[in-house]
Amino acid sequence: MRDPDEKQGFADRLKEALKRSPTKVGTPTELAAQFSWRYPKSPITMQAAQKWLSGRSIPTPDKVEALADWLKVDKQWLRHGVAAQARPLPEKARTVAREPHAPTAAEWKLLERLRRLPESRRQLVEELVAQFALDEDAWTRS
Repeated sequence: MRDPDEKQGFADRLKEALKRSPTKVGTPTELAAQFSWRYPKSPITMQAAQKWLSGRSIPTPDKVEALADWLKVDKQWLRHGVAAQARPLPEKARTVAREPHAPTAAEWKLLERLRRLPESRRQLVEELVAQFALDEDAWTRS
């Protein structure tokens, strides 16, 4: 039996992926219809979609993979909340990353403002930046 938090976590990630999708899906009926239209050999019912969205169940691995493919997210992130693994940077990005560069005036200004924050708020900003970095990984398909 799966942990209720695991099921709810999947539901939250599915809702987030649906929200970011160009195809707007707001109800279990719409989710079932869109999924079944895209994957006619493996259709789902409105009740199954409702269970996924409400955190009462997690789809089978083949359906998680189909959802990830459709919504253009990493299947490991969708299912477990983590990116599969870090992907190597493209050659151009590796070259740019190796070249030292001076911060821009806007970056210096941001750094100065960050340094003036109380420690607790600075930590919040660091956590937010870390989350955005993870989020970027999750939305970049391998």
